[in-house]
Amino acid sequence: MKVILKENVENLGHIGDIVKVAPGYARNYLLPKGFAIEATEKNAKALEHAKRHLEYKKNKVLEAAKQLAAKIEAITLNLAHQAGADDKLFGAVTNMELAEQLKAKGVEIDRKRIVLDEPIKHLGEFTAIVKLHPEVAANLKVVVTKA
Repeated sequence: MKVILKENVENLGHIGDIVKVAPGYARNYLLPKGFAIEATEKNAKALEHAKRHLEYKKNKVLEAAKQLAAKIEAITLNLAHQAGADDKLFGAVTNMELAEQLKAKGVEIDRKRIVLDEPIKHLGEFTAIVKLHPEVAANLKVVVTKA
């Protein structure tokens, strides 16, 4: 089934793209959530008319992502954890905890957008990547200290 995307969908496409997806995926997820419309002749013609609007929306989303990236890069998260010998943490710092700390600082980010190469298990300074948009990623500075 071919659909026209109205929103950016991870691992599928960008606003205005015509993509082929499984009928169930379109019927049960994309269409009800408003992420896409069915790619019929009528909708394809309407798409041409709406391309300018979609382009404006695409630029607006990109601009908002860039502003949020600048805000995130200005933040340094300081986390205090219990640590044992050799500065090794009891447990680990995960993306879920980083998302909660960002929310406390006034930046609400889905934890799935925060990418850690591996969970943080030692004291020190680390960098986490926050994927805000397919073209925009922010570096989040995390400092883990002993509690």
